[in-house]
Amino acid sequence: MPLNYPLKLTTMKKLIIPTVLIIAGLLSVSFITKFKAEQETKGLKDYYKKYFAMGVAVTPRNLLSDEKGLILKEFNSITPENAMKMGPIHPEENRYFWSDADSIVAFAVRNKIKVRGHTLCWHSQAPSWFFTDAAGKDVSKEVLLQRLKDHITTVVSRYKGKVYAWDVVNEAIADDTTYMRNTKFYQITGEDFIAKAFEYAHAADPKAVLFYNDYSTENPRKREKIMRLLKSLIAKKVPIHGIGLQGHWSVTNPSREELEKSLQQYSSLGLQVQFTEVDISVYGGNQGGQIIRGQAQAEATFTPEMEQQQLEKYKMAFELFRKYKKHITGVTFWNISDRSTWLNGRGRKNFPLLFDANLQPKKAYWEVVKF
Repeated sequence: MPLNYPLKLTTMKKLIIPTVLIIAGLLSVSFITKFKAEQETKGLKDYYKKYFAMGVAVTPRNLLSDEKGLILKEFNSITPENAMKMGPIHPEENRYFWSDADSIVAFAVRNKIKVRGHTLCWHSQAPSWFFTDAAGKDVSKEVLLQRLKDHITTVVSRYKGKVYAWDVVNEAIADDTTYMRNTKFYQITGEDFIAKAFEYAHAADPKAVLFYNDYSTENPRKREKIMRLLKSLIAKKVPIHGIGLQGHWSVTNPSREELEKSLQQYSSLGLQVQFTEVDISVYGGNQGGQIIRGQAQAEATFTPEMEQQQLEKYKMAFELFRKYKKHITGVTFWNISDRSTWLNGRGRKNFPLLFDANLQPKKAYWEVVKF
């Protein structure tokens, strides 16, 4: 062996090591560049492509503003926030207002986005004429059910093949110790309006996926009553296919344990599970916390503490969503960004969504897609 061999080996190492480092550096730069490029093109719908649809509630105005681009990038499902509710779409017995709902459905069809219909039967925005006769007295059970059938048949038939799923009945369960909410529907028909609504919707579009939708579904007392309702509908062979869990939460509620127990129970029924109206208020309590009147909207500040608490709650929720992906078929946010949200109407500015008022992703967004 030549005496200068070790010198040659040393020389080779000096050449090889820097070369390897240079190549590694180039690969690292390439990876970072690719990652940044992905962030500019990928949206929630892409990160969750193998999990479930990602949706958002919209108004016709959203689709004509700068929010349109964000919707197309991030979501593959949309829900009309108000345009398909009973009052807005059917204000008078012989008159329907189709314009707003039609524009949203047309937008979805053009862009190959799924549509969730919301909602076919809801006491809170049912027009008053629905329940009274010409003299102003309550109609009979038969008349009310016929009106409900006509309404549902007309609306569902119009969007047959374009709306893949419907929230058929919304919020029929009481928050207090009673079972059913004491609405006009319940007062006149008893529980019968619920099963009938599903039957009418199924007859109008047999391929549509039909949901019962409600809030505070993680509350043990209310969860027990919702389970009772769902089991009774299933036992009667009513055409119900899913449970919509609204997800109007706060940074303090629900706990991981409450949410997971709810997922376990609802999933056990064999129904599809969708989170239909997700937002996380930065104030404590359910449904966005206690209403504060008189506080100027401008005074509200999205503090670092709020940001961290919200981030942790969104992270926890989506960890569970992914864990139960076999049962969950969709997650829909209630509004697009902090620019405009129904929670602002509770007396103070709220910051409940993944995008800020400038339509930029918040820290919570990155926790949702980082898995």
